[in-house]
Amino acid sequence: MVAFLGTGLLGANFVRAMINRGEKVQVWNRTPSKATALEQYGAMVTSRGFIYLHAPVFMGPPNALDSTGSMLVSGDRQIVDRFSPILAKMTGKLLDFGPEAGRAAAMKLLGNLFLVAFTTGIADTLMLAKGMHVPVSDLSMLFDNWNPGAMLPNRLKRMTSGNYSSPSWELNMARKDTGLFLQEAKKGGVTLAVIPAVAAEMDRWIQKGHGADDWTVIAKDAAPSV
Repeated sequence: MVAFLGTGLLGANFVRAMINRGEKVQVWNRTPSKATALEQYGAMVTSRGFIYLHAPVFMGPPNALDSTGSMLVSGDRQIVDRFSPILAKMTGKLLDFGPEAGRAAAMKLLGNLFLVAFTTGIADTLMLAKGMHVPVSDLSMLFDNWNPGAMLPNRLKRMTSGNYSSPSWELNMARKDTGLFLQEAKKGGVTLAVIPAVAAEMDRWIQKGHGADDWTVIAKDAAPSV
């Protein structure tokens, strides 16, 4: 018997998927009607004597029903080891971040921060494309054939290495292009949300004497101490 707390869009589909696999599930939700709605699928509305394990996810409701996506766990090793086989059935990937109870929650927050920054960056790209009269179809063609996301693991290593010499793109040159973004946006009568802040951060590092370094030097303060 499994007790499942929280039966919103994600939770409800997790519960339905577990029931479809033949598991018995007790459910609880702050709004009782969302829990009782699952009785038609075989869930029992009750929840007593449960063990709490925080397991945030990166997925949407369809993933919960299909058991795909990513789930994060951390905390007491006995509890994690006990429930990992059950949790692994609920999602495509189960990522264990160790014994610290709050680490999974921290990783969820960091992941969401990246998604916010990523999406806002796309919004600026679309806005500049609009100002330059570039159709979305051309942007789609570019990203269908060039995947900057594939650079992420190596970019993370470079930015946290503490070594910003031998630049592949000098900060001075990156700042020049950033100025062009802003210039074209002004010419096209559109406003960019994040690029002005990026330009200000670049200027700060150039003023500190890092203009000839790789532009990833803007992460120097965030890099681990050597």
